Amino acid sequence: MVPGAWANGATDPTDPTGETMERTTAQAPGTARPTAPHAPDAERLRRWRMVLGADSADSTGCTLKGQDAAMDGALNALYGGGAGKKPGGGRGAGGRSAGLGASAPSVARWLGDIRTYFPSSVVQVMQRDAIDRLGLAALLLEPEMLEAVEADVHLVGTLLSLNKAMPETTKETARAVVRKVVEDLEKRLESRTRATLTGALDRSARISRPRHRDIDWNRTIRANLKNYLPVPGPAGAAGAAGAGGAGAPGGAGRAEGRGTIVPERLIGYGRASRSAKKDVVLCIDQSGSMAASVVYASVFGAVLASMRTLSTRLVVFDTAVVDLTDRLDDPVDVLFGTQLGGGTDINRALAYCQSKITRPADTVVVLISDLYEGGIRDEMLKRVAAMKASGVQFVTLLALSDEGAPAYDHEHAAALGALGAPAFACTPDLFPDVMAAAIEKRPLPVPDKETQQ
Repeated sequence: MVPGAWANGATDPTDPTGETMERTTAQAPGTARPTAPHAPDAERLRRWRMVLGADSADSTGCTLKGQDAAMDGALNALYGGGAGKKPGGGRGAGGRSAGLGASAPSVARWLGDIRTYFPSSVVQVMQRDAIDRLGLAALLLEPEMLEAVEADVHLVGTLLSLNKAMPETTKETARAVVRKVVEDLEKRLESRTRATLTGALDRSARISRPRHRDIDWNRTIRANLKNYLPVPGPAGAAGAAGAGGAGAPGGAGRAEGRGTIVPERLIGYGRASRSAKKDVVLCIDQSGSMAASVVYASVFGAVLASMRTLSTRLVVFDTAVVDLTDRLDDPVDVLFGTQLGGGTDINRALAYCQSKITRPADTVVVLISDLYEGGIRDEMLKRVAAMKASGVQFVTLLALSDEGAPAYDHEHAAALGALGAPAFACTPDLFPDVMAAAIEKRPLPVPDKETQQ
């Protein structure tokens, strides 16, 4: 049993019926309660009691004890009746009210309890729900709270949104929490990103007169298939006849005859260069809804900046534009240089990025935004069209996260798609492939065509 995952409607893998069970105060299952349940029935009732919560105790006739009771208490504090009230709302007049209250000690105790009873993935979901449902963000300004929480990308986003209100006594603890998450992300994402982009950069630097050890034989053979010649003599003739005609490439691989390809044109890789082969501009919307995207983009920005064959610029914006390129050696500094929230002026941000482009044909611009434009829409589209016409590879990501389908402006996404800059959501695992395709000027690996509409 994976308690707590039920809060999001997940299926209990140990439930013998395989039914999806959700923690709610809805009606009990339509089965009659046995008067004297056998052991299997008692276990089933215990599970339903855990799923349905304390308000349904009478309908199941099951009383929880020991660790089950403690787990149920932790869940009821968050998901029980009235748990949607913010801390400080009290248990006021009339009716029951669940919740954690505004007491820092009680919250710290609750955070310790859920880490004891539930796996890390469930703890992160419950923490996020507690911040959203119970308004516990203010308590994260206290160092002891930060030390008790399970750090993840969503918590980092919350801390960044509280950055300006954070007292000095808390900032060092907050930075330590953010750094732990960032380092974990770098370990997971860096090696694949480097390998994928290094290969793409090498392929994009192909030359027509390579040295022997730099020849790309697969592409050279494909480029010279028109120069196929059958081998003279009976074997070659037999091979040609067996293939259905003289000189047919289809006979080259048959056992009865062979041919040869004249490599009129050689294709190879350029040798390593100390100068940057491509320029990358990451333009990141720092409005509140983009918190997870800002975290991932900052980590990727630091990884890209560490590659000497790329020249990377990182720009964040709301209604103002801030260039954080000089902080790319430390993604934690980048994150604390952002200010989540506020309006959005994509046109202004793109105008700044456009002014920094010096090699359009070797530049990739990545706009990460939900496209809810507060600036001049027509000007924004004109800038994108102008950049593409100059040779810039323009990529629009509606989100860079694992959060699922994002909310975004469909009209603006369709307009960008019509300009040849399809807008789509991207997971962190897919991002290296998207960048590799942009560098090589190949079609982008759009995960879902419908997101372009």
